Amino acid sequence: MDSDPEGEKAPMSVIRVPSAKIALSTASVYPERTPDAFELAARLGYDGVEIMVGADPVSQDIDVLERLSDHYQLPILAIHAPCLLVTQRVWGKDPWAKLKRAQRAAERVGAQTVVVHPPFRWQRDYARDFETGLARMREETDVVFAVENMFPLKARGNKVVPYSPDWNPVDYDFPQVTLDLSHTAVSGSDAWEMFTKLGDRLAHLHLADGVGIPNKDEHLVPGRGNQPCAPILERLAANGFGGLVVLEVNTRKAASRTERVDDLAEALAFARLHLAASANA
Repeated sequence: MDSDPEGEKAPMSVIRVPSAKIALSTASVYPERTPDAFELAARLGYDGVEIMVGADPVSQDIDVLERLSDHYQLPILAIHAPCLLVTQRVWGKDPWAKLKRAQRAAERVGAQTVVVHPPFRWQRDYARDFETGLARMREETDVVFAVENMFPLKARGNKVVPYSPDWNPVDYDFPQVTLDLSHTAVSGSDAWEMFTKLGDRLAHLHLADGVGIPNKDEHLVPGRGNQPCAPILERLAANGFGGLVVLEVNTRKAASRTERVDDLAEALAFARLHLAASANA
């Protein structure tokens, strides 16, 4: 340890690491499949996985997911309910039934969070009762329902919002929110302003990056775009964030599996580096 010329010890630099776990979204390995996500997350040292419930039958089968979790000794930390256009028929067509099934899946595997998107505008009944319905579900379970920020679309110079009440949950009465830093890029939002406005309501972070191309949800490896990924992680670390950080990145254009693995390793290293806040004790 360094000392000053008079022999006094210099202040010790202490690394403070919050209790937040870092998970890999199973969507991050596409076009590989859910079992591959478990394998890569375990190999690279992620703390667990977030299951993107989608077209892959394995992602829909809780029995198989439990076996994968046991085999790789890797916990399932979150369930992303099937809310995408391409998953409208996964787990049925009733959106409330989907959320109940996601809740039961989370309870069974011990996941702390269900990620849910705002309703589509054409889901009128679901959209009308969305806030009150989620509030009722929260009273029945310890599982957190974290509503994710989405983005408007642009068509012929006009902004089209396919979500109701809005694509942005920040100004609505949702006690827990997922902040997605690729979605802030495509929506042209001020991600830092959204982050600070959420405060303790931020329960879940989808860590990715983007440069803000209209209508293109990039999900770049953090550090490859212009979103404040590093400052947000550092602030979370300083505040002792206890939620979940999920790498939800796009590796579908990787030229090889080696390149995909390198991208996922880089994403994890970025998150771990910036979640370690240095302070003088």
